[in-house]
Amino acid sequence: MTLSSNPFVPLPLVDDQATYRLSCTLNGKPVEATVHPLSTLLEVLREDLRYTGTKGACHEGECGSCTVLVDGVPMNSCLILAPQAQGAEIVTVEGLADGQTLDRVQEAFLACGAVQCGYCTPGLVISAKALLEKIPDPTPEEIRKGMEGNICRCTGYVKVVDAVVQAAKASAGGCHAE
Repeated sequence: MTLSSNPFVPLPLVDDQATYRLSCTLNGKPVEATVHPLSTLLEVLREDLRYTGTKGACHEGECGSCTVLVDGVPMNSCLILAPQAQGAEIVTVEGLADGQTLDRVQEAFLACGAVQCGYCTPGLVISAKALLEKIPDPTPEEIRKGMEGNICRCTGYVKVVDAVVQAAKASAGGCHAE
């Protein structure tokens, strides 16, 4: 009896050499890539397409550093297999700015000092963007609830809430949430 004919030895689900042709829209531009069927969207974004703004920390959907928008919904790209993104519209933190002009959420995070080491920041910014699309003028409590799933290990979340409030108001003033 060989290993492959032994019914108690699981067969590999996918050939290591297998590939899948992924077509999607990334930051407003059509993208095609040949990917391994078991590659995550995070791996494809960072390693194949070189969009390294999206970070990967826990790789199990706990920290939110890999959050991207998939068809407008914030999702952990470390939990999505790349073929699942077929035909989807994906937005990473690199896709928020308009040329050299940062998105209002990015501007507010900078103005409020809502960045520490910066590792969680792309996920926080993407989640904040999605929150503001859904609730244009959220309360601090709605912000805290809407940002659940994004963990910052450097500091608390006061400045993050301040930044989202400021982005909602699109003001150039101070950074103090109520």
